[in-house]
Amino acid sequence: MSRFQSVDRQTGYLLPPSLDEWLPQDHLARFIVEVVDRLDVSALEKAYAGRGSAAYHPCMLLSLLVYGYATGVFSSRKIERATYDSVAFRFIAAGAHPDHDTLANFRRRFLGELAGLFVQVLELAQEMKLLNLGTISLDGTKIKANASRHSALSLGHIEQLEIQLRAEVDSLLQMAEQADQSALPDGMGLPEEIARRQDRREAMEAAKAKIQERAKKRLDKEQTEYQAKLAQREQKAKETGKKPRGKLPKAPRAEPQAQDQINLTDEQSRIMPVAGGGFEQAYNAQAGVDAASMLIVAPSVTQACNDKEQVQPMLERIAALAPVLGQAKQLLADTGYYSAKNVQACQAKNIDPFIAVKRDEHHPTPLARFTEPAALPEDATPAQVMAHKLKTKAGRALYALRKQTVEPVFGIIKSVLGFRQFSLRGLEQVAGEWTLVCLAWNLKRLAVLRLA
Repeated sequence: MSRFQSVDRQTGYLLPPSLDEWLPQDHLARFIVEVVDRLDVSALEKAYAGRGSAAYHPCMLLSLLVYGYATGVFSSRKIERATYDSVAFRFIAAGAHPDHDTLANFRRRFLGELAGLFVQVLELAQEMKLLNLGTISLDGTKIKANASRHSALSLGHIEQLEIQLRAEVDSLLQMAEQADQSALPDGMGLPEEIARRQDRREAMEAAKAKIQERAKKRLDKEQTEYQAKLAQREQKAKETGKKPRGKLPKAPRAEPQAQDQINLTDEQSRIMPVAGGGFEQAYNAQAGVDAASMLIVAPSVTQACNDKEQVQPMLERIAALAPVLGQAKQLLADTGYYSAKNVQACQAKNIDPFIAVKRDEHHPTPLARFTEPAALPEDATPAQVMAHKLKTKAGRALYALRKQTVEPVFGIIKSVLGFRQFSLRGLEQVAGEWTLVCLAWNLKRLAVLRLA
């Protein structure tokens, strides 16, 4: 008698196998299918013309993408392969095998509709008593664009390349005019070489035009800020009767700078500093995370490296959720988001801000940890009032939630799921893909919370 169980791969099933028996009842794939089937996808269904052969249902394709992003499978080719190799993907696809073109086209086509589905998932979380909007932690992270930083050209470098290409074209034209071209290397065709350099010159001209267009837009913004600073100095001089101290603000320059860059692969991405040093061609992905549930309630993507200008757009997104999810009460953010204007913007939306004014010491003294700050004067500004609250025991405890919520979310998305680079290009497409990532995170998080 054998000590081992028999391994039989030849005997057929007496009855057809059931897909429902392939996965445990609490598997993430089951939960994603259940949630997506409950969503209102009528906008997606109406987009199909109804001609030709029957299409795959949007719920099935969306479930495949969401489960893929929730488990670190972002490539449409890998998802297609997983419908053969993975029991979970085969369960979601119900034995079908959508090809990678179908998956990629579906993702690209319906990225705009994901924002509505994202809110529906948040409503479902509230129905499950797993989300009660209160304290929001805000942070951002740099995610690589689908473009190399070596494809970026600065205005100064473009001008140097144009001089080089012009000289090369002139040299090639002189060689073409010579009667004897026997000295040319084998395989070298002068018309092709000239045409290639002419194409590069045209690409350089187009890149220069785009850099100049960006400079005009930047000038409009900087001119507004410059006039506001001058008006503020004049107002301060009238109030005090003295000339304001400090240097006069510099007037913005109209012409583009030599260091202004554009990427030839994804022109809407930007060179950004990244954690640990260095620079990457990237986008700045933002997320507002509910502190109690660690669910992302407001995702966005920006081209700006600095986070300071992202508070007001995030407040608008949170305010849009108020009729559905209720009013947020506090906003937590690090020192990169601090400005007096942002503090006032939070108060205008009836949200209590807890935005770090400066970096805290890593090892404060015992007295600093257990003592309360002195009382504020009656004429304290809103920014001073907020800074005072951050020094209190209650304020420090509330602000400490930021590191326990939004930072772990980014850490899991980037290090555990492995989402470190966008697959799509262009700000609009990238923003839609980030919404898909956050939707996948929320469903993965809800699957954990419902079992807790």
